[in-house]
Amino acid sequence: MSLPAESTLGFYDDAGDELAVEERGALRRMPGLATELTDVTEVEYRQLRLERVVLIGVWTAGTLADARTSMAELAQLAETAGSVVLDALVQRRDKPDTATYVGSGKARELADVVRAAGADTVICDGELTPGQLRQLEEVVKVKVIDRTALILDIFAQHATSKEGKAQVELAQLQYMLPRLRGWGESMSRQAASGGRAPIGTRGPGETKIETDRRRLRARIAKLRRELREMETVRETKRSSRKRGAVPSVAIAGYTNAGKSSLLNRLTGAGVLVEDALFATLDPTVRRATLPDGRAFTLTDTVGFVRHLPHQIVEAFRSTLEEVADADLILHVVDGSHPDPVGQISAVREVLNDIDAGNVPELVVVNKTDIADSTTIAGIRRTAPDAVCVSARTGAGLAELVEALAARVPHPQVEVDVIVPYRRGDLVARIHDSGEVLHQEHTGDGTQLRARVSAGLAAELESVCQPVHA
Repeated sequence: MSLPAESTLGFYDDAGDELAVEERGALRRMPGLATELTDVTEVEYRQLRLERVVLIGVWTAGTLADARTSMAELAQLAETAGSVVLDALVQRRDKPDTATYVGSGKARELADVVRAAGADTVICDGELTPGQLRQLEEVVKVKVIDRTALILDIFAQHATSKEGKAQVELAQLQYMLPRLRGWGESMSRQAASGGRAPIGTRGPGETKIETDRRRLRARIAKLRRELREMETVRETKRSSRKRGAVPSVAIAGYTNAGKSSLLNRLTGAGVLVEDALFATLDPTVRRATLPDGRAFTLTDTVGFVRHLPHQIVEAFRSTLEEVADADLILHVVDGSHPDPVGQISAVREVLNDIDAGNVPELVVVNKTDIADSTTIAGIRRTAPDAVCVSARTGAGLAELVEALAARVPHPQVEVDVIVPYRRGDLVARIHDSGEVLHQEHTGDGTQLRARVSAGLAAELESVCQPVHA
């Protein structure tokens, strides 16, 4: 059973009582999620280039609005991966069916929808077990992928650096390893051919799937070694910034919240800005200066999403450590999203997973030029100190800079010294990494009263003449 697109009927009546079991168990179409083009000039392009998909979700908790929001996000993920969404259905169940995810009867109904729509792929709004994946494919007769595989595919499309590509490949292989399966005779096909087995497979014999698993494990081990080496380089750069006592601000938030746009506004970094999920995978570190002269670094990181696959969190852990080691997290929220408070919760959940839950946080509500005032008021109840901005128009950026100036840590030690004119390098370092409170040129050198790091203060003490009150 499916509802007409204009229906707003929920799964509970006005008194809050549950509707009939058969009503709750029906497959319901999500209105407004299909993205089939009406422009006939593009039909041929879509048939050649884009996979035609049907979305399916199992709604186990929350409201109908929550289910629609989740399916709308899945549709956007599918479009980001290069698909056209033909239909979207959701089923109300206490929990997903252990065999086919939606149950055998609903799987047959889904197969009918797939045939009628001419789809070649089904995308499930959840992570399927290998058994569910295989059995659902047998019923619908087209390729079936789950939310995790979809996100991994998007990451693979957007990774550009060597480290980013290695992280994505590692996540994909970890996802793929338990899902390797053979069809028909391939389950028992031996790796040997022509009576002679390749080196490394001789002995009692090894099936093709066992060989594939062994090769995957070897590749996973190699990628982990490579990533550890890259992590060493990243840690060296991070330690260098720490020695220079330059405060670090990490921009985190839900995917497509406008983090890269905000970074570009604040620093002119020229980072890719695209209205797509996970447009930024490789972290970008840029230097910025506050009005009082204090320097700090701004790091743009990969966006988060609800139910971010644990393979992604694990593979990108070295990159996400930029967030955990930051002095302040700029938590960017999409003020125009239907459920920004839910996005805030999802981001904070990932921050806790990477041990960044205790880092000071400044919530920045972006896209306020198109946001609803009621939505913003709801965000402020969750984050009373939130700053509202629009990276597109520049509105609110002055207030954001003021908030940053108040939250970015000040250097710990105050010094009042006369720096000899021959040590202009020290004056430059004070300006670069410290906070200059007063500067005056005297006959003996440059008198500076400033806040600096403990390391620089010790160096100034050994070289410079102190100023006595």
